[in-house]
Amino acid sequence: MIERHCVRCGHLLSGEPPTCPECGHVHYRDPKVAACVVFRWQRGVFLTRRGIEPGYGRWTYPGGYVDRGEIVEAAAVRETREETGCEVRLDDLLGLYSYPGQTAIIVVYRGTVVAGEPHALHESLEARSFPDDAIPWGDLAFPSTQEALHDFFAAERDPSRRGRSRNLR
Repeated sequence: MIERHCVRCGHLLSGEPPTCPECGHVHYRDPKVAACVVFRWQRGVFLTRRGIEPGYGRWTYPGGYVDRGEIVEAAAVRETREETGCEVRLDDLLGLYSYPGQTAIIVVYRGTVVAGEPHALHESLEARSFPDDAIPWGDLAFPSTQEALHDFFAAERDPSRRGRSRNLR
């Protein structure tokens, strides 16, 4: 939703970035941050098939938007719990992913299941663990899904590749 009126005084905004001509407040259109977790389950990588847009019917790892004031790591754990019914421990930062013209910044962690058995919940059509050689590459939900999974496998082979922005490589 694009704000049309100043959140401070209610006057109509103008210009780019939108600015209030009355009180001078600048309304920045901040990006959204998504926190996600890639983890192994039953000797494979656990993915969910999305039951919501965007990416309906396509595969990705658990994740979602960080709430205002929420710590990013806590959001990754919460989103994984809400989407899979299991508890994870975050092992390390896998990477950050952003794209020209897109509003989301995707923060992806590597994790380990510490309680429960992951399964599909209300936002997913199905969920399962894929062996490394059976990842549905042609049916992944987002560019960040593909890039993070490539980085996940690369980080398993070479731990020095963990935690870097893709755009800095």
